[in-house]
Parts: sequence; structure tokens; C-alpha cells
Amino acid sequence: MEVVLIEDEATAADGLVNLLHRYSEDIQVVGRLDSVEDAVHWFAHNPPPRLALLDIQLADGLCFDIFPQVAIRCPIIFTTAYDQYAFQAFQVTSIDYLLKPIAYADLHRALEKLRLLTTEYAPVPEGSLRQLADVFQQIQKPYKTRFLARNNDRLQFKVTEEIAYFCADGKFVHLVGLDQHRFLVDYTLEQLENLLDPRQFFRLNRKYLVSLAAVKDIRTYAGSRLRVQLLPLPLTEVIISRERVAEFKTWLDH
Repeated sequence: MEVVLIEDEATAADGLVNLLHRYSEDIQVVGRLDSVEDAVHWFAHNPPPRLALLDIQLADGLCFDIFPQVAIRCPIIFTTAYDQYAFQAFQVTSIDYLLKPIAYADLHRALEKLRLLTTEYAPVPEGSLRQLADVFQQIQKPYKTRFLARNNDRLQFKVTEEIAYFCADGKFVHLVGLDQHRFLVDYTLEQLENLLDPRQFFRLNRKYLVSLAAVKDIRTYAGSRLRVQLLPLPLTEVIISRERVAEFKTWLDH
């Protein structure tokens, strides 16, 4: 699948490319653009891709300045740190509107939506788009805010603001609080990644899903990786793979 990426922040663009390839290695990023001017020129001189990912705020203006100048004849996923442009976004051939920092689960959902559409892209009826835009700010994704956790025969609920990180240990997943207490929860890290607010929690690797409040120090590490110090101190060293570094930096910089 050919994808055009329009994003003026290099780190955010790198993170999106990594997320796209995590979804499918067959995805080809055929254009990386950072301005309205470049986007107008590209779409005027190239066949339409299968998908365009558009950051709303670009180096020389808003991406909506593109549409009066050139036709974008493909589905669009908008990416932005703000929600005030939702109505404008759904007036064009948009299939989703993702808020930064973009979680893999949200991008995966948007790409699956695209996959389920017919091969010849058919725009959603305008009335449906307008209704969706009207309720956009009233309906928020219901991220989980508390968990029932256990330690031997002790049960306790923990709100997300009290959680430092989740750690997988074999078939068990531990919840580690900012108060250093450890509990077991009945979720996998994959389930937790979809349940938690991606602005607050990030999946570092196969073992750790961490809260921003737990990240205390970051150091470069061999092989273009990063070593992250968490508090409370984990039982093992925490390393971020080279493929996840750009996405991690985007999350921190939001």
C-alpha cells in the first residue's frame, strides 16, 4: 500500500513510519512532505496514493490550504495535537482524526477501517461525516482510569495517576505503583496498551508499559537504542529498541 506522509516534524514523521511498518511491512511511504507548497506540488504531479496522513499544522500554514489548490483523490487520516479542527477534517475524504501522540492501537484501528472499505474508495456520506464531527468533542475514548489489583490475599484498586508502570513476567503482569508497592493484574500488556490513555502511558518494549511520571532518566545505548531509568527501580534493565526510539521521543515531546 502506497502512503503519503505530510508532517513538518521529522521526529513525528519517523514515529509514524515506524507505526505504519509495525502494521504492515508492505506499506510504502512514497512521499514525505512538510509544507502546503510541497503537498500541492506532489499531488499535482503524481498519481494518488492509497492513503494520505496529514498533520494539520504545517510549516507554511494549515493543511486545509491544500484542498482549494489541488485534488487529493485518496482517503485521509488527519493527525494533530488539537481537536478544534475536527469539523473541517470531516468535510473532506477523511476516515479518521488521530490526536498526538499517536498510539499504535489508534492507528491500527484507522488502517483496519480503511482495509474494510471497498478497493475503489467510496466516501462516507456527507451527512454521516457532519454528524460525526458534531459529536466529536462530546464523545471521548473511554480510557480506563482504575484497576483492581491483588497481592496474595489483598485486593486494592489503583487509579492510573498512582501507577508507575506495568511489567510482564512470564504469564504474569505486575502493576507497580509510584509508592513502590507491587500487585498482579488480570490483563496482558497488549490489552493494557489499548485500555490506557496513550498520552500518559507508553509501551517501551515487550516487558514494560510505563507512565510518564515514572520516567526519570534516559541515556543513549549501544545500537542506536535508549536505556530508560524508571522509578521505582525495576528488577531488570529497561532498553528501548532502535525501531521504537522515534515514537518514544515523540511521546515525550508532546
